[in-house]
Formats: sequence, C-alpha cells, structure tokens
Amino acid sequence: MIGPIGNWVLNQACSDALKWPDHVKVAVNLSPVQFNKTLVLDVISALSKSGLAPKRLELEITETVLLQDTEPTIAVLNQFHDLGVRIVMDDFGTGYSSLSYLRKLPFDKIKIDRSVIKELDEKADSIAIVRAVTGLAATLGISTTAEGVETVEQLRQLRLEGCTEVRGFLISKPKPAGELAELLGRSPNAGKAAA
Repeated sequence: MIGPIGNWVLNQACSDALKWPDHVKVAVNLSPVQFNKTLVLDVISALSKSGLAPKRLELEITETVLLQDTEPTIAVLNQFHDLGVRIVMDDFGTGYSSLSYLRKLPFDKIKIDRSVIKELDEKADSIAIVRAVTGLAATLGISTTAEGVETVEQLRQLRLEGCTEVRGFLISKPKPAGELAELLGRSPNAGKAAA
C-alpha cells in the first residue's frame, strides 16, 4: 500500500503547502518502494494539480534508496533536480553515509539524524560529526538540517557549527497542516527553521 499512500501524501502535502507563505517549503519522505517508473510523473502531477512551485517541494530519500538500482535512481534524482524540486539526504549519519553520494547525486540538503543531535551535550564525537557534515555541506553548497533539536543548548551548538536549519520539539511538536499558520505567524523565520 506504500505506493498509493505515498502518492496521496505527496498530493496532500503540495496542496497544503500552497496555503503557506511562499518562503516555506514542504518536505515529503519517499520510500524505496516508490522509486518506480511512475514516480517522476507522480511528482509532476502533484505539482501541477496543486500549483505549487517545484522549488518549494523537498523530496527526502534515505541511503536505502541509493543502495538499490543505482543508475535508474540517479536518473530519477537528476530529473527531479532538473524540475527544480529539492533533493534531501535524510538520516545522514545513521547508516554507511558514503560521501561519494554527495559528489554523484544532486542533493540540495543533508538532514543530520536525531541520534547524532541527541548526544551533542555528552559526546565530543557528535559535535565532530556535525562540524564535519556542516563544513562539507557548506563547501559543496548544500544546506543542512539538524533533526530532533530539543534544547536551547543544542540549538546554540548547531548555530556555532554552521547548521542552516533545525527541526524538533524545541521549535514545535508535530502539528496538523491546518494549525501551521499560527506557528508560521509567530516569527518571519519560524517556517525557515521548522521546514
């Protein structure tokens, strides 16, 4: 059922995002199962039906996708990039996280997994990982999002290390799309940080 559910999520996310301020992006996780012959057409259709600008859609993929049929996967990611859709490497730091992916594929953003962020205060190697990822990403022109930010100290450390975006309970607990207007209205930068 992941195919039909994933397609519904994609369409709903694009439709919901159209109601938000223009600077706010919407991120949709893609399952490896969704990487099939119709995925690009599904994304084009969702953008077309909703009227959402492609630059406001972020498609999040994990390394599991990259371990599949590599050449067709690279072709699909390049098609998304050509459309103007942003490609995000999700859960960076949890698997093998080959740096060669960052060189070969058109990533616009790297999401640093919450398991790394959770230990920022306790383990020096977590800070080293964040520093390395943000430094490399900045050099490659890729933004970074830290997941699972729960404390002001984590936020402070991430800012010092050059992380460009954060998400987590410190910003907000998950909310239904209909309640996001209030969160986005709190601060002009709230959407950028929470996206």
